[in-house]
Amino acid sequence: MVTVSREVPAPADLGTDLIALPEGSLLRLDVQLESVMEGVYVTGTVQGLATGKCGRCLGPVEQAVDVELQELYAYPGKRPEAAEDEDDLPVLEGDLLDLEPALRDAVVPALPFQPVCRDDCPGLCSECGAALADDPGHHHDVVDPRWSALQGLSLDEGEADENRRELTGSRTDAQEEN
Repeated sequence: MVTVSREVPAPADLGTDLIALPEGSLLRLDVQLESVMEGVYVTGTVQGLATGKCGRCLGPVEQAVDVELQELYAYPGKRPEAAEDEDDLPVLEGDLLDLEPALRDAVVPALPFQPVCRDDCPGLCSECGAALADDPGHHHDVVDPRWSALQGLSLDEGEADENRRELTGSRTDAQEEN
């Protein structure tokens, strides 16, 4: 068994639209290469720093990535009997193996689907797009569209008091009749 520790630049497109390990950023690889009957079995860890945008407020997000990696690389012409599909197993190219697909398969699923800048991030206002973290009291007076026709009606306070008295008086009259 051979142990290899290296810092390598991250390949392109190692992530999603919201969060990824930037191309060229340093990745720390600590891997063990073990010769087995079918080929070379690679196990180890990958560490790096993913950057992106918060899924709620679109602010910057940084997250440490530390994932385990394992892959079997077959010797040319030697496929394990358990492999149903020829494309399932990567093949050694001479003395070289390509870790990028295995790296991508380990790192991308470990990244959060909805990254957030902090657990209690309130996000953006659905009406105007303002960051709610900057203005916690932010709100809009939104009227239910079913009641919007009533917005044009207005009563001055005198009329409102008179209408209330009329309604109260009519209820009292109705109760006396019963």
